[in-house]
Amino acid sequence: MSSSAAPSSVRRGSARRVLPWMLLALDGLLVIGFAAMGNRNHATGLALTDVLQTAAPFLLGLLISSLAVRFWRRPSRLWPDALVVILGTVALGMVLRVLSGTSGAQWSFVLVATLVLGVLLLARRIISSRLVTARNTSTGGQTRGGIQATPR
Repeated sequence: MSSSAAPSSVRRGSARRVLPWMLLALDGLLVIGFAAMGNRNHATGLALTDVLQTAAPFLLGLLISSLAVRFWRRPSRLWPDALVVILGTVALGMVLRVLSGTSGAQWSFVLVATLVLGVLLLARRIISSRLVTARNTSTGGQTRGGIQATPR
């Protein structure tokens, strides 16, 4: 047996630990995309630093709210996790924007941010949970919160 060959149970366990972090990173990319769209529409700069400055409060809100729901256990769970993550991302993002003094939080922006981030983050969860369910159905595995469970 070569040293690079790992038992399938080890590979599956590693995938279970890595997948939630990959999905959180994907959520982060969606938040950055939201910030880039906003910067483009408002002509506030599309340089990476400009986009990251806009995205930073929302990225921190995403991280805090994702940790609060223990995203690594069920990274694609819709209720109540998705709601907590979406509202937490927007609410904390807005508070941090105001506290940093870089921008305000007008009601129209709060509404647009809630709708856009809500659609993006909810769509990611729906798509990823369906992909995992489809994969598990085809391989005979079971699903539990968006991650393949070990058959008993």
